[in-house]
Amino acid sequence: MVSLRFSTFLLLSLRSFFTYAQDDASPEDTVNPTKSPNLAVKVSTSFPSSEIFGIKLVNGHPTQALLSFTNDEASPVNIAFVGGSLWGPDPKTNGATSRIVRNVTSTRYNVEIPAGEKESVSYSFATELHPQELRLQLTAVVANEAGTMYTLNAFNETVSVVEPDASLFDVQLIFLYLFLLAIFLGTLYFVYNTWITTLFPQKARAGKGGERAKRSSGGSKKVDPADQVAVVGADGPAVTSGAKAYDESWIPAQHLNRPEARRVKSGARPKSRGKPE
Repeated sequence: MVSLRFSTFLLLSLRSFFTYAQDDASPEDTVNPTKSPNLAVKVSTSFPSSEIFGIKLVNGHPTQALLSFTNDEASPVNIAFVGGSLWGPDPKTNGATSRIVRNVTSTRYNVEIPAGEKESVSYSFATELHPQELRLQLTAVVANEAGTMYTLNAFNETVSVVEPDASLFDVQLIFLYLFLLAIFLGTLYFVYNTWITTLFPQKARAGKGGERAKRSSGGSKKVDPADQVAVVGADGPAVTSGAKAYDESWIPAQHLNRPEARRVKSGARPKSRGKPE
């Protein structure tokens, strides 16, 4: 098992190195990428969700690829791994050569294809890159009946990396809009309380003075309008309640209790205070 993994990793590394070296080679020196000279197995790749205008890799969404294998060998073969990489122009050489921008996911299958049969496997990967055009290269590692590993170039074309389409019902966008709205309303409230309220001073309410007078009077009862009596004085007409034009709650009790006058009999004479003769 260890030797199988090591050999697979070595084959993928060599495949990447050979692809990098072939960028400067002439078309006559390039080997047919869909066939191996030592293995009669063909592979083709299609993208079911691709558009007419080209293959687009949407950031954050898995890209589905369908790899179709045709085994023309006299013995069965085994699909071991499928992996790939994204290539772009090298800024050090002003685009004259290519470099690996990102390696995509490698998936293990261990699917056997009988002699003369066809088999298809699904391969998916995701990207998180800036929108740009890159060259996608997919490589399949196939083993024959003797256990010898072969690499097959399954795909090698230009693709476009794009951002996902924005939706009004996106949960992340909804929370972002609510957060920005809360910040905006909080800013408006702060500006209103800090500067706008100082430009429009509030008037004193008239009801507060009446309530204060009622509390100072000890909560006296309301005066019946029938008991009010009009009084004309020097300062003009005034209204008094009944026979009392004042509030007795402010007068001490000893001043309210008037002494009663004593009655004197008419026939009785007062005793003389002088001395008798």
